[in-house]
Amino acid sequence: MRILNLTILSWFGSGYSPKAPGTAGSLAALPFAWAIASVWGPQSLVLASLIAFGIGWAAANASPEAQKDPGWVVIDEVSGQWLTLAFVPPDVLLYAIGFIAFRIFDIFKPWPIRTLEQKVPGALGVMVDDIAAAVYAAILLYFATLVLGN
Repeated sequence: MRILNLTILSWFGSGYSPKAPGTAGSLAALPFAWAIASVWGPQSLVLASLIAFGIGWAAANASPEAQKDPGWVVIDEVSGQWLTLAFVPPDVLLYAIGFIAFRIFDIFKPWPIRTLEQKVPGALGVMVDDIAAAVYAAILLYFATLVLGN
């Protein structure tokens, strides 16, 4: 069971990237997002994000070392990245904008993202700040689609 938890938390090992593991996890989430959105529609990424959130929360809760949000835990980035992309069609430019926007909000953590990260304890805290970053990124991505006419 421990191996399964570590595999989930590190998103198949992408979180063990020696440089920028969160970015590696977000990047590793993109092909899955494209496949899910292509088969079931972009809005299906909302459900996929919720499932990833629930599984990530459970896996982090079962792994004490994951509850301090170490860099190798990237299932939260997967959930957030998928939520960011849930309202746009699979498109290379839109996915690139969504990826960059999500990473910026996840790294810099404007209010209330940093507050959530600091105040929500344990496994839930590992997951929830990335959802807040995804909401910001999804809003920015929506406005990008208006500007680009997509």
